[in-house]
Amino acid sequence: MSDEQRKAQRLDISRHAVRLFAEQGVAATSGEQIARAAGVSERTLWRHFRAKESCVEPLLTKVVDAFREVLHAWPAETDLTEHLRAAYRPLFESSSSADIEAVHAVVRLTRDEPALRAAYLMLRERAEDTFAEVLAERLAMPAESFEVRARAAAVDAVLKVAADRLADDTADTGITPEILRRHREQLAGALSLITHGMSNRQGN
Repeated sequence: MSDEQRKAQRLDISRHAVRLFAEQGVAATSGEQIARAAGVSERTLWRHFRAKESCVEPLLTKVVDAFREVLHAWPAETDLTEHLRAAYRPLFESSSSADIEAVHAVVRLTRDEPALRAAYLMLRERAEDTFAEVLAERLAMPAESFEVRARAAAVDAVLKVAADRLADDTADTGITPEILRRHREQLAGALSLITHGMSNRQGN
């Protein structure tokens, strides 16, 4: 199986796991049920995932990856807030409507399911390293310096709050142009306090 096929299979399993978690809760959902719904063996399921709760990671990763992609594309001469208003989408343009709905569903599930919340927070912690790399380049400082790590942690916290709010706002209507505009503005406004003055610091 190629890497692309492996990723596709993990994502498919993730979709089925989220549906089952939403319908009957995490405790009542077994690995066997998830594997059967996804049309794979339990052995295949456990080869991909260390626990049933980690099945949500491929979908949750889409949220973080979309932000990391736009952060890496941040032009040196532009404020991050301006760049976000122009380029940021909460998921990739290629994401299907089913994936978008599933991502928001699992974010909402993390509120009441501690095991899913733990998986969500661990994923966000790993994403913080990527944010630190970009900010370190902007600030011309080591990625492990206190200022860089503090700003990266703040960026991650803002993104989490914004993602949680977006999941709530789309529960009944899905993503509408107005909800997307409000989400982008909230995110840009909050991050402006963290990244103010960084647009011209790269290479200094």
